[in-house]
Amino acid sequence: MSTAHAAPAARRPAAVLSDLLPGALARDAALVAGSAALVGIAAQISIPLPGTPVPVSGQTFAVLLAGAALGRTRAALGMLLYLAAGVAGVPWFAEGSSGASMPSLGYVLGFVLAAAVVGRLAERGGDRTPLRTVATMTFGTALIYLVGVPYLMASLHVDLAKALHLGVTPFLAGDVLKVLLAAGLLPVAWRLAGRRR
Repeated sequence: MSTAHAAPAARRPAAVLSDLLPGALARDAALVAGSAALVGIAAQISIPLPGTPVPVSGQTFAVLLAGAALGRTRAALGMLLYLAAGVAGVPWFAEGSSGASMPSLGYVLGFVLAAAVVGRLAERGGDRTPLRTVATMTFGTALIYLVGVPYLMASLHVDLAKALHLGVTPFLAGDVLKVLLAAGLLPVAWRLAGRRR
């Protein structure tokens, strides 16, 4: 009989930052709920703009960070929880609103898609360098607009040009800043995590 012990299984490298935390099931449940709460809190950092029903808020930044940090499944579940709770009446959409009748609800629907796609790209290393992070976050932002703008058109009964004027143009400069901030934060977080392991 061999007395040699089997070598311990090689530890799988972390796909996203949250994989570095222990306790899979409890961790995942807390991260899903926490990401929904984070977006709800970020939504309260909201500035109404004249001439558009869509306010400037911290939501999109929180959604993109959640996607990158949690990965596809957990981030998408977190945004579904955020959406479902807000539609059910929790006043944590931008400006403390809730329900399914607001014109900007399409952007919240886009959060689910963007979080899932950004999460998948992060699982493939899309948040490990500044350049890749810029590409990942820009694509995620475009997906939010891809869902939000048609919903805005339908809810306000306006054409595409008007919807772009109301729901995209006023937010582009802020979106560039959010993408650049993420490009600075996420690769640094990976470097710090690598030093502690």
